[in-house]
Amino acid sequence: MKTQHKLRLSVMALACLNPLYANAETFSFDSRNSLNSDTLILFQDADSTTYSIDVLPQSTQDQLTLAVADNSFSGKRGEVIEILVPSEIDAKRVLLVGIGEAKTLTPGEINALGGLIANKLETVPQAKVRVFTQGLTANPNFGSELAHGIELRSYRYSQYKASQHAQKNYQIAVDDLSQNQKHHKGLQAIEAGVFLARDLTNAPASKMYPESFANEARKLKALGVKVTVLEAKDIERLNLGALAAVGKGSERPPKLVVAHWPGSKEAPIALVGKGITFDSGGYNIKATGTSIARMKSDMAGAATVLGTVKAMAIQKAPVNVVAVMPMAENMVSGHSMIPGDVITTAQGLTVEVLNTDAEGRLVLADGLWYARENYNPAVIVDVATLTGSKVGALGNVYAGLFTDSDTLVQQLTYAGQQVGEKVWRLPLDQAYGDELKSSIADLKNTGKEGSAGASSAAMFLKHFAGDQPWAHLDIAGNALTATDTPLVPAGATGYGVRLLSTWINQLPKQVNSELNTAETSKNLM
Repeated sequence: MKTQHKLRLSVMALACLNPLYANAETFSFDSRNSLNSDTLILFQDADSTTYSIDVLPQSTQDQLTLAVADNSFSGKRGEVIEILVPSEIDAKRVLLVGIGEAKTLTPGEINALGGLIANKLETVPQAKVRVFTQGLTANPNFGSELAHGIELRSYRYSQYKASQHAQKNYQIAVDDLSQNQKHHKGLQAIEAGVFLARDLTNAPASKMYPESFANEARKLKALGVKVTVLEAKDIERLNLGALAAVGKGSERPPKLVVAHWPGSKEAPIALVGKGITFDSGGYNIKATGTSIARMKSDMAGAATVLGTVKAMAIQKAPVNVVAVMPMAENMVSGHSMIPGDVITTAQGLTVEVLNTDAEGRLVLADGLWYARENYNPAVIVDVATLTGSKVGALGNVYAGLFTDSDTLVQQLTYAGQQVGEKVWRLPLDQAYGDELKSSIADLKNTGKEGSAGASSAAMFLKHFAGDQPWAHLDIAGNALTATDTPLVPAGATGYGVRLLSTWINQLPKQVNSELNTAETSKNLM
């Protein structure tokens, strides 16, 4: 009796923002050589090995061999040959996909191949797709990682669409059935976090504001997540003056949302996410260009850390992770923060506000303080669409990574390389911190005009990060894509959920022990 595994993503995505993914692709894994499908997919590597080609009739093999020769197909990663109406089988098409050097493929590169397949078949009317991955022993999870990429690319934010995405049914033949079933289940948990982050970021700002974001966080209680929402009166009582100042111009009051997955008794990993649900710029209003239309995405950092907690909760991961999300709208009114104001942060440091459009670092200051004071974390990583300067330095391929911890650089860089969410270390230097000196307050909220704004912003955050290891991820430019990419249709990307989930899953012991050991040794030198 052959065992099959089938699991709808909509089940794994329990408590997502909306049931937007009702048209999710479906997947089953088995080890059969069945050709009963509309589309057949095989793979060839750079050494000209075509995996599973023996499942095809000889005449179809001959067609494929001829097509390879005629098209100078070399098996380079991303190359695709398509044969329509192949002989002797009922399938409508056969695809041969190049994978390059099979032994060196990272999970992220396999994911991208899945995204390529999903994009290639998007307009194909037939639903049944048979994928043969047997023989790819260098990557025992090739089938499940491929499915992960197909699912990531097939996401649609369809809340305001009349038409729906046509569903495909993928049957993936693998060597190790139980291994791929188990691995796919874990990947679907991460997808649920990615899709939550995408849904939250894609939602119009008129629908996604501090209170509605808090309501979505509350849904994670069904997964065992401890959710706390601090209201305006709590923010005032705790002297979270920076968060209050940024949010006071809006009719919708600010919130501090905390989502805690207590999967272990270790000191927690704290994730702090910038949650500006709409950024008008305040009195330094974004008056030129079209960037203001994209400012619904200025809460992508908060969406990322909430999505990461969801991924951990669905997996029942044995880790202690808390997400702290200061949420506010940065609006213009008679109550708004004014350029030249001096505000007092929860830590007690005063800040001269020279630019009301540099508000993200203000809410993060109070968020970092709250995480430290209430959770005594082993490590803090904050995530924010913080500066246009970062986009100028790195574009939208790499996120900017700022930290004094070489260990965190190694860990986060490796995790990013694995999943294709890359980070690049940028300078965290006191020379940029000196730009923040104020004549009337402890700090200014901006550095010199024309200077390295991403670094001076990171140096501002460093004042509030505490003594434990800390890293800042500037994801400006990474949170949205204007065009389709291999794993994301145009819109919100959910950038950072896969990176952070991989880091947390792979390195829990190192996060809680090796990090502190490394930093203690460093401080003693």
